[in-house]
Amino acid sequence: MLPLSVQVPASIVLLAGGAMACFAGYRLFRLVLGVYGFILGALLASAFIGAGSTWTLVLAAAAGGAAGALVLFAGYFVGVALIGAGVGYLLVNLAWKPFGGDPHWAVVLVVAAVGAIAAMKFQRYVIILATAFAGAWTMLIGAAALMAGPGARAASASSDVFVVYPNYTGPNGTWVYVAWLAVALTGTYVQLHTGGGTTTARARKR
Repeated sequence: MLPLSVQVPASIVLLAGGAMACFAGYRLFRLVLGVYGFILGALLASAFIGAGSTWTLVLAAAAGGAAGALVLFAGYFVGVALIGAGVGYLLVNLAWKPFGGDPHWAVVLVVAAVGAIAAMKFQRYVIILATAFAGAWTMLIGAAALMAGPGARAASASSDVFVVYPNYTGPNGTWVYVAWLAVALTGTYVQLHTGGGTTTARARKR
């Protein structure tokens, strides 16, 4: 849960971090990992602490964010492997939907492992696609939070953990996914046609 007083700054961080990931995720992959590690760590820490004073939540979010940023920034290859495993997990769950129920844990484990190995093999394209789509979604999260009225932000601060996804339902909610796809594909195009590489790739060339 994030206090009302920090929800607007948090939304700006999400918007800026998402834009960086979407359009420069490959070239700045270590930095992107650090930013997302901070965001995830802060959200997990604030959710774990729950309701409390503003300073308690802010300090917990800062500590959790710092820990998450350090872990992902230091674990570059771990981050790449986790992306592949996460994509594999998502795909097997989507493919299993027509059969009903949840996929067997062994199937999930095998597909996740294959995804992690494939991600290490095709790092550049995996990183570009993952950062473009994740960055575009993060941008929408930040934009939606900024556009939310003070009443909605107050309700979130008083009753629930800070929502980390656009909460749109009904026929008008389709635009969220259309915008996500459009921004993500634009980010993918920009990254594919922009020179440079990650810190690790440049180090290898030397």
